[in-house]
Amino acid sequence: MNFANPPVLVVGAGPVGLVAALTLLQNGIPVRIIDKDPNPRIGQRGPGIMPRTLELFNFLSIPEVNDLGKPPPMVRSYEPGTLKILRESAVAPDIEPTPSIPFIHKAMGQQFLDVILRRHLEKLSCSVEMGTELRSFEQSEEGVTAVLAKSDVLETFDTKWMIGADGAKSIVRKQLGLTFLGETRDDARLIVGDIRLDGVGLDRSYWHHFGKFKDRNISLRPTNEIGEDGWQFFLHCDDLDLAEVAQSEERIFEIIAPLIPLEINFTKVLCANEYRANIRMVKKFNEGRVLLAGDAAHIHSPTAGQGLNSGVQDAFNLGWKLALVEKGLADKSLLETYSAERLPVISEMLKFTTTLLNHAISSGLGHASMRRSPLIFMLGVNCRFSDIVLDEFATPAEGRPINAYGVLDEGNLEAGDRAPEAPEMLQVGCRESGVKSLFGLYRPWYHTVLVFSPSLADASPILGALEAYNRSVVVTAVVLPLSASLTPDASPADLVLIDQQGYAYSAYLVEVGQTKVFVIRPDGVIGAIVHGAEGVKKYFSKIFLNV
Repeated sequence: MNFANPPVLVVGAGPVGLVAALTLLQNGIPVRIIDKDPNPRIGQRGPGIMPRTLELFNFLSIPEVNDLGKPPPMVRSYEPGTLKILRESAVAPDIEPTPSIPFIHKAMGQQFLDVILRRHLEKLSCSVEMGTELRSFEQSEEGVTAVLAKSDVLETFDTKWMIGADGAKSIVRKQLGLTFLGETRDDARLIVGDIRLDGVGLDRSYWHHFGKFKDRNISLRPTNEIGEDGWQFFLHCDDLDLAEVAQSEERIFEIIAPLIPLEINFTKVLCANEYRANIRMVKKFNEGRVLLAGDAAHIHSPTAGQGLNSGVQDAFNLGWKLALVEKGLADKSLLETYSAERLPVISEMLKFTTTLLNHAISSGLGHASMRRSPLIFMLGVNCRFSDIVLDEFATPAEGRPINAYGVLDEGNLEAGDRAPEAPEMLQVGCRESGVKSLFGLYRPWYHTVLVFSPSLADASPILGALEAYNRSVVVTAVVLPLSASLTPDASPADLVLIDQQGYAYSAYLVEVGQTKVFVIRPDGVIGAIVHGAEGVKKYFSKIFLNV
């Protein structure tokens, strides 16, 4: 890759900006990524990593997030001023991995997540330019001219595209003049931070909640990422000046100590920030050659841990589309589908998380009342309504209500849904043999065409039509039932897979003996479900130029 004049500038190097950069780099698109802070941010911040987001990290070949993340502990709430347990509750519904849903909800602090993502960025010969601030920019039909500042030295940088992943106070969004409509909630204020403390009887296998929710209270989530005595804390003390308290380690210790009916040894407050719930979103995610992702485009209450996850999913949706446009393989209009697909999702997510916040406040139960819906796993997030998905089997989406943030229904699968996993697929043929999984096949730089077919002969007409497509951005795989008889003839498919356990046929709702074609987008979304070659051509005509 030519890094001398990268065509994409990413502003903001939190998880969203890093995922955007990684997705583009894996697509062969050089990027420049900057962050105004001189040093990487510290703090756990939003630690919840949902199953759908873990799938995206899998597609990016970043297994450490799942491997090192921890299942969130049970929340133990106490009668105020005592150690009498009032209730124990889970922060999420209890699920076990299945062949089609291999990941469960994990917790990992953003400070640690950033380290992992930066390491992968550096493997691709790219690093974050810290202490580099975007001051202003102008755009034209041909590109973007940005004025950057580092140590008060100004630089003019010309690029083709700019991604604003610079958080809730986004300079990119403000200079685009996009409205950020919504509300600021004065009834949801707290101090969030990381602290080191210990006390005899403070069990680190639980997330503890002391005090009255509508009065002063403290919530402590154990995390060894900080240290063996490390906790993420959420401190409610509305009767005080939160901004002032957050600046004083001594004051934080003084407030927490009487809330916990144990002898506590305080070591250090590593970070503390005032937090006030804002619920806002833009009306569109892009303007010309400048695009927004994550908190720059939408912010909401911390209930259900959807923020980081939604931002990562923004970046992944955007990355493959921008890469195809930059390579000259897709028209610039493809980028309009980024906003069109993400806006309904985010709008419904804001309604969902706000409902949870209102219930947490009105019930007085705080964490104990939150996050029980399977919606939080984000496995039902979809874009069935998108203009670029095609389903020849489902009822036309036109006229149907949009349900972009639905609960996963494994008995119904349509174009626009997440593609399920299917393990223990036996690869056969002349190239290589071995056991594969579909998630091991999906990657962010190509579409995967799955041809479910009774035999290789039945798949041949479809595979022949696909030979016209660029093999660097379209990969083909024939999925055969275990009962299929194999011939020694070579197949034009990139892979021939035997569904040994029937997991693929079950998850994709295909009957043995049926021919059915699924086009899996680079973001792991089903782009098309069609009968054969003509349907595939029709789908790709909406994606690629000159098809």
